[in-house]
Amino acid sequence: MKRASLCILTIILLFTISCSNEEDIEQIQVIPDLESQLSELNLPEIPFDYENLSLPEHYRVNSFPPNEQFQRAAIEMDNTPDTNPVTNEGATLGRVLFYDKRLSSNGNIACASCHKQELGFSDDKILSEGFDGGSTRRHSMSLTNARFYFSGKFFWDERATTLEEQVLMPFQDPVEMGLSLDELEAIVSQQEYYPVLFEAAFDDPTITSEKIGLAISQFVRSIVSTNSKYDQARAQVNSPIMDFPGFTEEENLGKSLFLRPRILGNGNRPNCAGCHVSEAFVGPILNGPMGESNATINGLDLESTEDLGVFESSNNPMDIGKFKVPSLRNIGVTAPFMHDGRFETLEEVVDFYSEGIQNHRNLRPPLVGQNGEALQFDFTEIEKEALVAFLHTLTDESMLNDEKFSDPFND
Repeated sequence: MKRASLCILTIILLFTISCSNEEDIEQIQVIPDLESQLSELNLPEIPFDYENLSLPEHYRVNSFPPNEQFQRAAIEMDNTPDTNPVTNEGATLGRVLFYDKRLSSNGNIACASCHKQELGFSDDKILSEGFDGGSTRRHSMSLTNARFYFSGKFFWDERATTLEEQVLMPFQDPVEMGLSLDELEAIVSQQEYYPVLFEAAFDDPTITSEKIGLAISQFVRSIVSTNSKYDQARAQVNSPIMDFPGFTEEENLGKSLFLRPRILGNGNRPNCAGCHVSEAFVGPILNGPMGESNATINGLDLESTEDLGVFESSNNPMDIGKFKVPSLRNIGVTAPFMHDGRFETLEEVVDFYSEGIQNHRNLRPPLVGQNGEALQFDFTEIEKEALVAFLHTLTDESMLNDEKFSDPFND
């Protein structure tokens, strides 16, 4: 038998032994079958620790200079609701649900099919493939550090107001997984291993779509990157602005180019870190005067035509062309890039910011100059190479290979 949770088995065993009449004695015979029910799951005897997230100090304290008012500590941007804290048992259930291919119309697709651990929980295809071979509308967004998006809204167009809402929507998408919530509940209920996992997570074996959403959300929020080369070097200094020991000269140059405003000859100051804030490198906290979204627009196109971005969910004209900003953690393994996967490499991304930003009507500072026109960062070839080198320091190999985030259906 593959490793099943002894804690769960013990709970069930004690319950069945407590039965006192002859009818209940028959229930005790279920115990040997319980092992077979959980036998295809590679779960540890003691659940992995998901709930005691150990954040480094640079996630908990904002050490940027005081004049960089847009910066925050990552912990200040945590979107975990009080009603759904991460628990070991809840995230364990969420992990199983996340990887279970049975939970699609023909049993071919799981959440993990489009969000691969080794790729930072993203997809290397421009558009992901649904259960029947259809293509998704947009590129699969990385789930790394999803818990630190301040508004708590999800999808590129922010149409889901919470993560709990978002994780149920792919199941219902006619291209992605092709189910109704009733069908989802029925399929989960038909699998012998789920009642005991729901019991452990919620003290109740009853299976509902709401609980499915709660559990998967717990698992996703546990996917946090804290052990990249950046983190290891950052622990040795007091500020992200300082040169990092253990970084090459090129990596430190790239870090400086990314974190500090670029002062152009005309006095304009475009800034990478203005849209990728905190040391979790996530989307900013913005207070738009017209109620617009926290999402940003980076001037990918001069006009928005087929894909209007956040406007499609907000109906606010100020949101036309805006898209949610995912964390840059593990960006080095999440190609292709942007909501439509138009860039194949980080080098192409840096080239775009250097000379390709379009003057979209909703483009805003720091990507708009004093004359109202789009700015270009105008990097040299040496600077471009340095920026790419720095971005690769955000790759967290330990997270990409951590068993607690892996497929529990594998040996």
